[in-house]
Order: sequence, then structure tokens, then C-alpha cells
Amino acid sequence: MEKKLGLGALTALVIGSMIGAGVFSLPQNMANVASPAAVMIGWTITGIGMIFLALSFQHLSRLKPEIESGVFGYAQAGFGDFIGFCSAWGYWLSAMLANVSYLVIVFSTLGMLFDQPDMILFGDGNTWLAVAGASILLWVVHALVKRGVQTAAVINMITTIAKLIPLFLFIFCALIAFQWDTFVFDFTGMHFDEQHDLLSQVKGTMLITVWVFIGIEGAVVVSGRAKSRKDIGRATILGLLTALTIYVLVTLLSMGVISTEQLATYQNPSMARVLTEILGPWGSVIIGCGLLISVCGAFLSWTVLASEAPYLGAKDNMFPKSLARQNKAGSPVNALLLTNGCVQISLFFVVFAGSTYDMLLAIASEMILVPYFLVGAYTLKLAIERKDRGSLFWVGLGASLYGIWLLYASGLNYLLLSALLYLPGLYFYIKAKREQNTDIFVGSEKAAASLLTVAACLAVGMLWQGMI
Repeated sequence: MEKKLGLGALTALVIGSMIGAGVFSLPQNMANVASPAAVMIGWTITGIGMIFLALSFQHLSRLKPEIESGVFGYAQAGFGDFIGFCSAWGYWLSAMLANVSYLVIVFSTLGMLFDQPDMILFGDGNTWLAVAGASILLWVVHALVKRGVQTAAVINMITTIAKLIPLFLFIFCALIAFQWDTFVFDFTGMHFDEQHDLLSQVKGTMLITVWVFIGIEGAVVVSGRAKSRKDIGRATILGLLTALTIYVLVTLLSMGVISTEQLATYQNPSMARVLTEILGPWGSVIIGCGLLISVCGAFLSWTVLASEAPYLGAKDNMFPKSLARQNKAGSPVNALLLTNGCVQISLFFVVFAGSTYDMLLAIASEMILVPYFLVGAYTLKLAIERKDRGSLFWVGLGASLYGIWLLYASGLNYLLLSALLYLPGLYFYIKAKREQNTDIFVGSEKAAASLLTVAACLAVGMLWQGMI
């Protein structure tokens, strides 16, 4: 019999899903696009927006306990099968690409620790040796998750505790080394060119801040495996507040240790360079080991979450029914195989395209924006239908406005590129509908599918002209 997950395991899943590789690259990622003032504004917007999103999950898990497929289940309930499918496909693709990025950063970190100028073994995680090692790690984790989500959750809890130790050590050391004069020296970013005013800098932080919060929905996605529905909302809020505190401290304290302009030039994981400035060579070793533990734990969490997306989508008739098959341990074996098979193919593309962690970060972040927006929109729709002008309405409105802001801040080019990545998913949706002998598109869904196709064609044209 499948064991259920308690509050501790669910909270660890949320924290483990959010805190992965991103936090170790935050100092350079942020300094590269924004000044301390813009970073503070960006974190404030993101913190408030993510709290609204977390509260949306909390309200929906309480008001709609029958919906067990989380993010995309809410989209389906509020806006129909096709929009629900698009949410599920975007979420799955984001999760799958996140897993690719984790494998890339693991071996990029090994490159930082072991590569020599005359002997590049792992490089930026995109050499053949790195891909071979990543492939072995991928299928070891695949075998582990096949043993059951509960087994994976226990290991994830251990790695989550282990990953927090070097992060707290970094915060403690950076707090001692923090210099106010360094922090305020270029507070509003005068070293950026005139096209990068404060608003542009804040917009530049948005995809980065979304990236490090991907996983906030971890407890919701596995809600069907929770011991108590109440624990889902609690785990989401606890995980969010823990991660937000760590992210803000890591980013702002780093800008008080190293000047923003210099920080922007550091190779990732940039936390290693910052701690090296404070502690000497041991700084790189501590952060390198911490990153390896953190990313392996996050990779385990995301393997669970990524495989849950097509599995739950199949149960809700949005994906082909074969993806709903489970083994005796309760693991969705076909969905797991589809996910990790696509991760393996993507690893080969990483070598041929020379892709890096930052490139994968941008694409994965963009793909999650629509699913997040639809959660807020459904919360708002539910409040209007119930004529609830209390907290449900304001939480839904806040989460929806934050979703719209994210789509605006990400820019048109990334939106068109995401449309191109949504298009192949139509094959799975059409196959699922044919299995059920039902109409493929109902009402306005045909117009939505047509609009998606047009946007994808525009993206192909822009790629051809080298504009994306």
C-alpha cells in the first residue's frame, strides 16, 4: 500500500524543489542585470507576488479538494480541457528543462573543481564526458523514483537539510564581511548604459526570480499523496518563506561584499567566488560540495514533479491514457520514462548546441509563466462566481496581476519562443481526445489553438532571421 506524505515531507519537497542550482548563481545573475536598488525592488515585487500565488494554492486546495492534479487541474477546471492541457504541457516542459539544467550545473561545478587549463574534462557541463556522467546520474535517479515517491521523499528530506547548511554558512560569513560602502557605491546602477533605467533593471530580474521560485507548487502537484489536505497549504507557505529569506540575504549580502560591477563578471556558481573572497580557497570547495548536494536533491524532487505532470494529465483525460499507468510502488512508470527519455535527448542537444545553464534557465522560466498565471486567474474567477469579495478575491486579483506583470516583463521574444515549444504538445492532446472519441476542440478552444499556431510560426520566422 502506498504511504502518504506528511507536513515535514511536503515542506521538504517544496524547499527541495525551489532551492536547487539557482541560489548558487544568484549573486552574478542579479548583478549582471540590476543594481542593488533594482534588486531590492525586484525581490519585493516577487516576494509579494509569490505570497499571493502561495495563498492561491492554499485557498484552492481547501475549496477544491476534489482537484488532485494541482496547477494544471485548476486551469482545466476554470478554463476547459485545452487550456488545462497547455498548463500541464508548459509545466511538464519547464520541469523537464529544469532537470536538464540541474545535470548541466552539476558537471559544470565539477569542471570548476577539477578542470585544468590544459585538460578540460567537464567544461560548462556540455562536454561529452559531462553528458556521459549526467546520463548515468539521470538513470540512477530514474531507478530510485521507480521504487516509489515515498522513498524519493525521504531521501529528498535528507538532502534538503544537508543543502541548507552551506547556505546558512555563506549567509553568516557574508554578514560578517558585509560593507555598507560597497553596497551603496553604485546603488541605482549608473554603470549600466542609458537604456537600462531602474524599471528596465527591475524587469531584468523577473525571469531570474521566477526561476528560483519554480517548485513552490511542489506540495500541490503531489496533493493526492498527502496525508492531510491542510498540510498542502501549510507546506507551500512554510517553503516559500524559507526560500524567500535565503534568496534575499544571499543576493543583497553578496553585493555588500563584492562590488556589483565585479560580481557581474564572475563565473557561476558565483557564490563560490564570493565565499572564496571571504574564506580563501576553501570557499569554492564548500560551495561546490553544497551545490552538488543541493542540485542532486532538487533533481530528485523535480524528477518526481516532472513525471507527475503527464501522469495526472492522463488521469484527467488531457494526455494519452498510457501515461497514467503505475507500477506496484505507485510510481507513474510510463510518464517517468517519457520525462527522462526527453531529458536524455536534451542532454545530447546541449553538446551540439553548446547550451549553458543560463540559457536553459531562461527557457524553463518562461514555460512556467502561463501555468502560474492561470492559477491566479482561476482563483479570481472562483471568487467572482462565489461573489466572494473577501480574501479569495484579493488573493486571486493579486496573483493574476503578478502573472500579467511576469508575462510583460519577460518580453515578446520569449513569449513567442514559448509558443513554439507549446506546439508539439498538440500531438498528445489530439491523441488523448481521439482515445476518448470526443470533440478535439470545443467552443473557443479552436481559436486558441489557431492563435498558438500563428504565434509559433512567427517564432520560427524570428528564429530564422536571428532575432530571438
